[in-house]
Amino acid sequence: MKVTDRWYSERLEQDITVARWGTYGAPVLLFPTAGGDAEEVERHKMIDHLRPLIDAGRAKVYSVDSVAGRAMAQHRGSTQYRMALFNRFHDAVAREVIPAIHSDVGGPLPVVTAGASIGAFNSLAVACRYPHLVRSAVCMSGTYAVDKFIGGPFTDDMYFSSPLHFLPDLQGPDLDVLRSRMIVLATGSGRWEDPGEAWDVAKVLGEKGIPNRVDDWGPRYDHDWPTWWEMLPTYLDDLLP
Repeated sequence: MKVTDRWYSERLEQDITVARWGTYGAPVLLFPTAGGDAEEVERHKMIDHLRPLIDAGRAKVYSVDSVAGRAMAQHRGSTQYRMALFNRFHDAVAREVIPAIHSDVGGPLPVVTAGASIGAFNSLAVACRYPHLVRSAVCMSGTYAVDKFIGGPFTDDMYFSSPLHFLPDLQGPDLDVLRSRMIVLATGSGRWEDPGEAWDVAKVLGEKGIPNRVDDWGPRYDHDWPTWWEMLPTYLDDLLP
């Protein structure tokens, strides 16, 4: 069962789409790759590979447009605008998308976030910025130093969007909650992969006492959909009830 919703986000000053697959199960929010839309995961057959979990009523899968990633990939606006859009995108996910998921599932259940490449960055960032809304994150083949792809002067918006930058300074109740969550940093070491990105994040997480693990699936696994087809069902099968 697939449902697609679309609304105008005042925070983003544009429309945003959320797609859903399944009827019952724990909510899983997927973030697309850089320029992807909410239905990218269906076109690239990820939903087919998650179908056993969906059909068993273990997962109710949602996906949202990669609004900030698309602006970055298309070099839309100034560098300051692109950095600000990541900050606003995460805010829209926390204050619009996840509340819509809560309404759909009938209660404030913490979600599992997941994504690959820039989707891994967004999955990690939302989990770390709003840990009361997210119970675990599956980050695959992550590109986490997003500022190097945007260029230009580093801004406060990028600081608050980027776990590599804001986590070392994080204190208080959010850190306490985050220390009860789990972050999976999965990577291959094949073509177009950089396992060092996962280890950089793991170092920052570990220094703050946040549970995490790096899994390197080895040289047969490239930065591509067939890698993520294997990774995501494996981790969700472990993380979901």
